[in-house]
Amino acid sequence: MQTDTNDTPPASQQTPDDGAPHLDIIPEPSPADELAQAQDELVRLNDQLLRARAEVENIRRRADEESAKARKFAVEGFAEALLPVKDSLEAALADTSGKPEVLRQGVELTLSQLKSAFERNKLVEIAPAGGDRFDPALHQAISMQPAEQPSGTVVSVLQKGYRIAERTLRPALVTVAQ
Repeated sequence: MQTDTNDTPPASQQTPDDGAPHLDIIPEPSPADELAQAQDELVRLNDQLLRARAEVENIRRRADEESAKARKFAVEGFAEALLPVKDSLEAALADTSGKPEVLRQGVELTLSQLKSAFERNKLVEIAPAGGDRFDPALHQAISMQPAEQPSGTVVSVLQKGYRIAERTLRPALVTVAQ
């Protein structure tokens, strides 16, 4: 077994001249030191706050820009779907054959293109059948008339309505049973 050649106890256990163990005492920070630390912490937290505010402002600005772009180009797809319809209408006007059947065919083709454009852009007709329950969210009652069907049901449709993505663009104009 080896013996320790250094018989001096560690500094924290050395005894002063009076024989009592000596403990290292960490001096308490002065008020000036505490103030300096608090000021450093304040500067650091203020910097974090400013950075966080700048980041929030950048996010808000980017969101506003994206929202503006979305509004600006929202109808682009629908406009592209309507271009063939316009082309067909112009072709119908340019037709000089004078044949009613050719004109009818052209109008039917144009209507088909328009319906296709509506479907691709989720524009749905509101055309209630006679006897359907009147729905103020989808229908606008123009008049009420006595009818053999139950009160509060649609008697006739004067003009179709339209919805896009669960939002009513134009309610159907209807006559309602009294």
